[in-house]
Amino acid sequence: MFMIFLQNVINVEGILSSELFSIIACRLWYRVVAPRKGKPYQTNRYRLPGRKHTRRQYSPFILSLYLSLSVSVTTPITCTTRGADLTEEKQLVLCPPNCTLWRVSVFGSRVYAAVSSVCGAAVHQGVIRSSGGPVKVHKLQGIQNYLGSYSHGVQSQALSRWTASFTVAQSVHVPQEVSSQIATTVLPAPGPVLTTYPKVQLLDIFITKWFCFQTLQSYHDVFHRDTLKKTLKKPVKKMTTGGNRDCQMEIALLLDSSNNIGQRRFNLQKNFISKLAVMLRIGPNGPHVGVVQASDTPRTEFLLTNYTQPKDVVFAIKEVAYLGGNTNTGKAIMHTVESFFQTGVRRGHPRVIVVFIDGWPSDELEDAAVLARESGINVFLVPVAKPALEELGMVRDKDYMKKAVCKDNGYFTYAIPSWFGTTKHVKPLAQKLCSVDQLLCSKTCYNSVNLGFLIDGSSSVGEGNFRLILDFITSVARSFDISDIGSRVGAVQFTYDQRMEFNMYDYPVKDDALRALQGIPYMSGGTATGDAVAYATQNLFLARKAGPGRNFLIVVTDGQSYDDVRGPALAAQKEGITIYSVGVAWAPMDDLQTMASEPKDSHTFFTREFTGLQQFQQPLVRGICRDFTEAN
Repeated sequence: MFMIFLQNVINVEGILSSELFSIIACRLWYRVVAPRKGKPYQTNRYRLPGRKHTRRQYSPFILSLYLSLSVSVTTPITCTTRGADLTEEKQLVLCPPNCTLWRVSVFGSRVYAAVSSVCGAAVHQGVIRSSGGPVKVHKLQGIQNYLGSYSHGVQSQALSRWTASFTVAQSVHVPQEVSSQIATTVLPAPGPVLTTYPKVQLLDIFITKWFCFQTLQSYHDVFHRDTLKKTLKKPVKKMTTGGNRDCQMEIALLLDSSNNIGQRRFNLQKNFISKLAVMLRIGPNGPHVGVVQASDTPRTEFLLTNYTQPKDVVFAIKEVAYLGGNTNTGKAIMHTVESFFQTGVRRGHPRVIVVFIDGWPSDELEDAAVLARESGINVFLVPVAKPALEELGMVRDKDYMKKAVCKDNGYFTYAIPSWFGTTKHVKPLAQKLCSVDQLLCSKTCYNSVNLGFLIDGSSSVGEGNFRLILDFITSVARSFDISDIGSRVGAVQFTYDQRMEFNMYDYPVKDDALRALQGIPYMSGGTATGDAVAYATQNLFLARKAGPGRNFLIVVTDGQSYDDVRGPALAAQKEGITIYSVGVAWAPMDDLQTMASEPKDSHTFFTREFTGLQQFQQPLVRGICRDFTEAN
């Protein structure tokens, strides 16, 4: 608890943080532990009732504190995180408790295949117990003949070879003599005070003195006593720069510059969007903002990358000149989609057009809104001074607000009654725009991909295990937004023959698609995976060909294919289909990796048991989203 307290109170950025922890531990050691001629420490401040403690008796505790505070920051992972999922060659991770209750897959002994669970390997190696803890992971090249063994309650499997490996070790390496003494942080049991000390305890004191001497000697001028006191009293606040990282979006502000608004209200509109830009906290690592004007002919005032600091954007908005003319909002939206978002757009960031309309538009919005939606751009409508009842007869399309937004659920519209007194609307509008999870119209991996499942229905699978496969692929499909304008799902089952269970267009409603996956009947037969991949390429994705990173084929098989898989897999990948191989039981690694897209290691999954398939659901979904983001 004391270490957690120190780490929460002291928030120092950079290389000096670990040294600061070390100094605090050392000062405690000199204050509490350092012996004064072996005499008991009598000060009431450190004395427990009825007890006399020598300072040496606290030495193991303070040494443990010193070593613990000097540990690097850990990265939390899950029980199913594999070695292949880690990005750094050497990384310190934190495993959660009770990983032994999961059906984690572990391959190898001492050196583990990258497809293994990191936490499962750590328990198998004895680095951590079932309660979890920090683990040092070192990624290595692949080897041949990973040996299986049973250790610490975990059974690891044998594996012929794999492309990458890793080892696990304890997060802090302490000499054996010292670790035996620092394993506990409780006070000594009641009893007579020792006048002589064992060799191990003297070693504790010597090592602690040496650590503290080196630390305090090097950093005495940097962190003196008064500085430490001030630091403990008041945490150092982290400065935030570069913009709002929780609102990383590409925003086009589409201003109404028509005769309807007039010069005076146009200036009020500019004042409002200036405040909005500041409230959004734009910056290089936050939202980017550009401005387009709607009039007879739309005009781009500045692009997303022209200004990335609030003060520069405010100055640029101030210089925007009033145009006049008709309110051709639909034409301006098309211009923004086709021209504005073609330059300086960051990949994987939601794109939004915030449309300001004073009164009502002069042209149709529906076609422009459809173009924006199909391009993955959210239209966010801000009507100001909506037409009164007596003015509705002059409105060309009374349902223009419903047609302009991608979903008529109230989220994509923010009405303002007047241009006067708009300051109170700045913060609510900024909060709506920065609710990235609500921007479902944006083309993300969850609503923009085509998922094809190629399911092994051979005799070796069996009826019961086939149901486990269906549960697995259903859980993967459930993670995506399946709809007529979103993601699509199709399935093919194969033995020697192939059977189209349903194609991408059969079930545009998510619940219907999930029920269809669960209801696939088991075929039984041989295993011809290569022919099945070719069949899926020609039939499952034929009508749903899209851009890069949009079509995904998930192959689930449990055995050796009787035909060649290399040729059909390469042909599928040339057609823009990304293949994930999921092997079970006796599926050979050569076939799985031959079919998988590059990099092979992150597109291949393997487990000995069908019950272990569910552990791949989250890594598989994350992999699909990663591929989509990198390609788009």
